[in-house]
Amino acid sequence: MSALNVTQKLIKSHLLEGKMEPGKEIGIKIDQALLQDATGTLVQLELEAMDLKKAQTEVAVQYVDHNLLQTDFKNADDHSFLLSASQKFGLWYSRPGNGVSHPVHMERFGKPGKTMVGSDSHTPSAGSLGMLAIGTGGLDVAAAIAGQPYYVKMPQVMGVKLTGKMPDWVSAKDVILEMLRRYDVKGGVGKIIEYYGDGLKELSSMDRHVIANMGAELGATTTVFPSDEETKRFLISQHREEDWSELVADEGCSYDLHEEIILDDLVPLIAKPTSPGNVVPVSEVAGLEIGQVVIGSSANPGVRDFWVVGAIVDGHTVGENVSFDVNPTSRQVIQNLIANKGFEKLIASGARFHQSGCMGCIGMGQAPASNTISLRTMPRNFPSRSGTEDDQVYLCSPETAAASALTGKITDPRDLEKLYGMKYPRYEYPEKELINSMMLVAPPEDGSQVELKRGPNIKTLPTIEQLQDSYRVPVLLKMGDNISTDEILRAGAEVLPFRSNLPEISKFSYSVIDPTFYDRAMQAKEDFGGHIVVAKDNYAQGSSREHAALAPKFLGQVAVIAHSYARIAWQNLVNFGIVPLEFINKEDYNKIEQGDIIKFTNLRTDIAQRNPVRVKVQKQGSGQEIEFDTSHSMSDRQIQILIKGGIINEFKAQITNEEVNAVEKNTVTGNKQNQIK
Repeated sequence: MSALNVTQKLIKSHLLEGKMEPGKEIGIKIDQALLQDATGTLVQLELEAMDLKKAQTEVAVQYVDHNLLQTDFKNADDHSFLLSASQKFGLWYSRPGNGVSHPVHMERFGKPGKTMVGSDSHTPSAGSLGMLAIGTGGLDVAAAIAGQPYYVKMPQVMGVKLTGKMPDWVSAKDVILEMLRRYDVKGGVGKIIEYYGDGLKELSSMDRHVIANMGAELGATTTVFPSDEETKRFLISQHREEDWSELVADEGCSYDLHEEIILDDLVPLIAKPTSPGNVVPVSEVAGLEIGQVVIGSSANPGVRDFWVVGAIVDGHTVGENVSFDVNPTSRQVIQNLIANKGFEKLIASGARFHQSGCMGCIGMGQAPASNTISLRTMPRNFPSRSGTEDDQVYLCSPETAAASALTGKITDPRDLEKLYGMKYPRYEYPEKELINSMMLVAPPEDGSQVELKRGPNIKTLPTIEQLQDSYRVPVLLKMGDNISTDEILRAGAEVLPFRSNLPEISKFSYSVIDPTFYDRAMQAKEDFGGHIVVAKDNYAQGSSREHAALAPKFLGQVAVIAHSYARIAWQNLVNFGIVPLEFINKEDYNKIEQGDIIKFTNLRTDIAQRNPVRVKVQKQGSGQEIEFDTSHSMSDRQIQILIKGGIINEFKAQITNEEVNAVEKNTVTGNKQNQIK
């Protein structure tokens, strides 16, 4: 492997365990960690459970960008807890209202050549700077902060060659929507997407952020861009030129898979409800009446993305039936929009300005009216994610969003030339942006004496028992393909405030699919000690929220049997002691029905010895019993974690062993010294 691509260079320089062979587990050193508050409260509780003294990464940052609405004490209490925990464990703290984690991290902390894990599935956004940034479950992030390697199966590297020039009215969002049109939400599973080619010159660093951000919707492990002259320009604009270093692919390097996008051929694209992969040209759905347009989120976070909307709506008022919501991604973005007059143009057109944060993207406000179309520059449109049960959310570029806001219906932005005589506005990047870092709180040198501020809604994590050999449990749900974490444990203003209260948040488990699930799970826990669920392909796609594993575990979930799993969800299940089984024969899925009783008689032993796991199904009503075998794809390390009941138990066992070894070593040393005396 003489000539390396950027991904291979990043992994090779951080490789601690394993070999860079696709499908093999590797362990890599982690330089940085990113937490957001919706998952961060749990990570901080996990750090407490691990008895961590101080973060071992070069940089770790706790952002507050999800749970911003303070309709009662719960979110405010979480903010106080997160500040105290950050001070105690040695993390930076981004205060509420400072901005969305991904663009703020890119502006203030991201460095080419570094690795990062984050407890948010859109952490790969930082790949725009030439970083290896991976979204994962909070327990993996906690372990990395504690100095442990991050383990992942070595992905294949898909090289995507960009050629040509971007047409007017087409932007970076259309590039990633084109990838989703080709590959859908499963096409990136097991892959790292690396972009290269002359077409990169068309993309600013924030444009690259847009593409890397929504690589998560492809199911990709992460997305990587080189660190080149554009990266240098960006870091200079952020007053951080000293953090730049070049990182480009070697001439003659190869990729496991290949794709090419000719930028000249792109047209404005849009993802229809209810999947980011349901992509068509805007012209195909043009004319449909809309009720809302929302711009912002980590998927279109840059100053340009807001400025271009302001330039398009300048001198006009948006449609009278359109709620035009502007969701600024950071205080720094707001200051720069004020300076370049973009803010003024948006306000004059009828925009409703909201505070800096994720907001409508995570269902925290900005819910659309019933049975209306909402156009959003956001990354996801899973069912009910917006906070409205019958939502019709379309995902599009800022240009398409602005054009549609003006006309009150879905509009191809290229039509603005004939409708309004409008020329495509092009943003001129300033040499230096206005910088705002006043709401970033640095960690103290020593936080050991800091007391955690724990409000009544913040509960400690329960102890998880070790895996048993025998279980007899019911099937509580049978699901299909592409079940998302939003369906397993939804987001929104009603649910998110309970992120640090496991007993309460567990009441929302699978409620989008079946509102009766919680009551049935509690009954099954009492009668049988637990339950299982069954699904088809790509189970638990979407968000990294580990509550989608932890809450079902709290309700007694023993195992999931599925055709396949989304990467982060699969890791989260193992981390919390839930067995991720896979159908060997996919037809066996048809042999199980909701209400059947599942028996495992040798589960722990079979998993440890990598034997097929025999599933005995007692059919509901008839009592007939059938059997079939399942498998798993866990590494030896993961098997040990699962058997012990999860990664917290494993980590605490490691600490105990280290302490015992240290005591024994000191005892031996003391005895030798006594003998010398």
